[in-house]
Amino acid sequence: MTHADDSTMFWDYLSQNPESVHQVMILMGDRGIPDGWRKMHGYAGHTLKLVNKSGEWVYAQMHMKSKQGTDFITQADSANYSPDYAQKDLYNAIEKGDFPGWDVCWQIMTPKEAEDLWEKQKINILDLTHVWPHKQFPLRKVGEFFLNENVKNYFAEIEQIAFNPGHLVPGIEPSADPVLQSRLFSYPDTHRHRIGVNYQQLPVNSPRVPYKMANFQRDGQMAFFNQGSRPPYLSSISPIQFRQRTTDLDKTHSHFIAGAVAFLSEIRPEDFNAARALWEKVMDDGAKERFIENISGHMSTCRKEDIIKRQIAIFREVSGDLASRLEKATGVKGHASIADLTFNGTHNGFAKEESKKHANGMKPAAHVGDSIVKSNGAPAAGTHNFEVLAH
Repeated sequence: MTHADDSTMFWDYLSQNPESVHQVMILMGDRGIPDGWRKMHGYAGHTLKLVNKSGEWVYAQMHMKSKQGTDFITQADSANYSPDYAQKDLYNAIEKGDFPGWDVCWQIMTPKEAEDLWEKQKINILDLTHVWPHKQFPLRKVGEFFLNENVKNYFAEIEQIAFNPGHLVPGIEPSADPVLQSRLFSYPDTHRHRIGVNYQQLPVNSPRVPYKMANFQRDGQMAFFNQGSRPPYLSSISPIQFRQRTTDLDKTHSHFIAGAVAFLSEIRPEDFNAARALWEKVMDDGAKERFIENISGHMSTCRKEDIIKRQIAIFREVSGDLASRLEKATGVKGHASIADLTFNGTHNGFAKEESKKHANGMKPAAHVGDSIVKSNGAPAAGTHNFEVLAH
């Protein structure tokens, strides 16, 4: 139900996509309501690639650690705060010169280490829901940044800003993470619809360089820099000057030879490891109690009991204790296991019956073959062309 206190669709989606459970636990836990934007960490989330001038590269995860520390607001106490609390807190801190800062840290991993991590520990670095072990791949601080100026015009500088994971500085590149790859296309497409086809010409979105940008994009609404009379192709009449390339693109892009996930991935036991560690090793007793209160309270407006049963079954794969607490709090007995369920958004690697294995129960025709990839999209052994990487 739109614009209503109704969580039915929310839990329906999550109960059909069990790989979301780790993020759901963060959202519904203490970190779900941070005590303002100054007191929260930031993450790139997706695995990226760091490339040096020689074309050598490593996989990388970026973390932005708050110098102010982290804190949270409880669900019970949130009614005492303005809906605009986080924005006012950040604005007022900057206005009085208390500039918030973050340490920029990276975890790095070689292609061979990525393959070994999957083969030995079943951690898929190309899966947004998996977490890199900090003991094996420690954070390395490379810099810091501070927010030291508020915008002058909210509409021009905030509402019209258009972030895009495809806008990367030299030396940082996307990995083969399928969700990241989709966002490279979907973000700019969204901006073209939300702001306009020439959104990159707006001052807040245009590059700050000492030269004019040249491309083959022309016309459209609000084209106030249409590049004059220069032809929209590589012309001898009005030639474009190229900057010298410093990276062998064949070396950095011709290495990945694994098969991609063409349809949907499969939920497997390793997909619950990060969520289980969050429940068993990170949350203390108070955090667990607040988590159960938050979840059960939100589920109280779900109109379909079977959706709650499905979600409790998913939580049971994380922890039997978690599921039991949630059953007590909601008064709903969840399904015993996800092995007996069929999902719409993922294949079920726990399924005991063949009919429940495939998403939507739709097994492909025999001549098509099974769409479930053995590696589940992970960089398994043999994924990288090390002959290319070595030259």
